[in-house]
Amino acid sequence: MPPVSVQIVIFAVIAAFVLFQLYNVLGKKVGRQPEEDARAQPPAPNGQADPAAGPQGRNVLDAVTLASIAGLKARDPAFDPVRFLDGARAAHESIVRAYAAGDRDTLKPLLTAKVMASFDAGIAAREARGETSSVEFVHPARADLELATAEENRAIAKVRFLAELRTTTTAADASAEPLVDEGRVAEVWTFERTLGANDPNWVLARTEAASA
Repeated sequence: MPPVSVQIVIFAVIAAFVLFQLYNVLGKKVGRQPEEDARAQPPAPNGQADPAAGPQGRNVLDAVTLASIAGLKARDPAFDPVRFLDGARAAHESIVRAYAAGDRDTLKPLLTAKVMASFDAGIAAREARGETSSVEFVHPARADLELATAEENRAIAKVRFLAELRTTTTAADASAEPLVDEGRVAEVWTFERTLGANDPNWVLARTEAASA
């Protein structure tokens, strides 16, 4: 059997190796990227679905989220934040694509009158310049629910979106090369709907820039 001093040295070497491996696993990359939402997650034990998981199995109902939706749950116990985020992601992609394409018919039922007027002005300005535009999602957008509450007869929900977009703009001059711009966009979108109304759909009431 090795002397005690030799055992101590061996244990120290093993501990250093374990710490080095932990650093390699935990110390390199902090924070999720938009594309990470698309990665498949392992199934829940016994094949049971996780009620706090999104469409790709990503947990979205941490303690902060649960606290942030308490105001709306008190007024609307049927509010399902996971289902809401599914719809918010779909609405986000539809609105971004429709705005780029100048598709007013698609936009109108998804926006409040105020936001529709703002979007329409942007589309009209682009049309006046003779430009056309299209947008492509490089990765599925990440969506995080920041707040869900109720004010008087309105349900209000704020979602932070992080998306990587590739936008192609074609000028009126057909001989000019299309301008392609790719970058990450972070925004907070505020959705609202009327509590107790026959129409359960949410509409976009405000957009604001956020930090990436």
